[in-house]
Amino acid sequence: MGKKKESAGLVRPEPIEGEDERDMTLRPRHMAEFVGQQGMKDNLSVFIYAAKERNESLDHLFLIGPPGLGKTTLAQVVANELETGFVQTSAPALDKPKDLVGLLTNLKKGDVFFIDEIHRLKPVIEELLYIAMEDYELDWIVGQGPMARTLRIPIQPFTLVGATTKAGIVSSPLISRFGITCRFSFYSQEDMEAIVRRSAGLLNIRIDADAASLLARSSRGTPRVVNRLLRRMRDFAQFSSVSSINLPVVRDGLKRLEIDALGLEKQDRDILRIIVERYKGGPVGAETLAISIGESVETLEDYYEPYLIQAGLLQRSPRGRMVTSLAYGHLGLTPESASGEGSLFST
Repeated sequence: MGKKKESAGLVRPEPIEGEDERDMTLRPRHMAEFVGQQGMKDNLSVFIYAAKERNESLDHLFLIGPPGLGKTTLAQVVANELETGFVQTSAPALDKPKDLVGLLTNLKKGDVFFIDEIHRLKPVIEELLYIAMEDYELDWIVGQGPMARTLRIPIQPFTLVGATTKAGIVSSPLISRFGITCRFSFYSQEDMEAIVRRSAGLLNIRIDADAASLLARSSRGTPRVVNRLLRRMRDFAQFSSVSSINLPVVRDGLKRLEIDALGLEKQDRDILRIIVERYKGGPVGAETLAISIGESVETLEDYYEPYLIQAGLLQRSPRGRMVTSLAYGHLGLTPESASGEGSLFST
């Protein structure tokens, strides 16, 4: 998985190695600075206020949504609003029960404990977490064989924040132990433009309104993507010796990066073209399509299809994948003009 993320394109929502550290300066620290997801923020603000008034830890929080929309950032914001500590890990890093025990026993009262990719927890780790979430205790087995006994270890009340991109494979017993569930949605054009302006200010660069609008439109409704592209546009502006990021800089930069106004890269467009030319617009099975583009089925389903479907360019059916009329229009084609052999690859 690490290799895939390192080679991911600029508009892929998954983090590139080391990117999160560079993004720390752009991340909001308080709820008032967090742009978008307004309904979710309003409810969370109420829950946080009530928990602080009662001097209790916040109920465990379950964050669901595609990568790059701010789940980790929101977990940190919650900790800041609660004025408590923040401890972060990921499910793959919790290899043995002692890894979880070591983290939980060091938590202070009210701390926020964040587990990313919680759908990847090992069953033995998950079962240990159940008791910790409900009773603020840990069951620890001391000794071996006939001499083994279970020791109950008390821990401080804490708030577990679990984040996942695949809520469907999180076990029901684990989900039921979360008192608050928040679902992230892709950001609106207005919110994306606000994020661009805020990030540009923090990076101490100027960006024209029309340039910010195009950049926001090309970023798949994903803050991580727009911040990544903003840095690249800053490079192009500096190379062109202009004092601000203007519309010509963004247009030229996106063209150089082979990113179109919908945020599609060359590989995204090629997937649509292959379905049209080789399979007459579909339906075509996932395995066949993956072979055609030289990728695994997992890569196709996890990295390429989600946004193509969300943008209304691709459909899944029981028989396979099909392009939509919007896809023909975006590629500048009609079903009739695309029917000729090789027509899509001659442009």
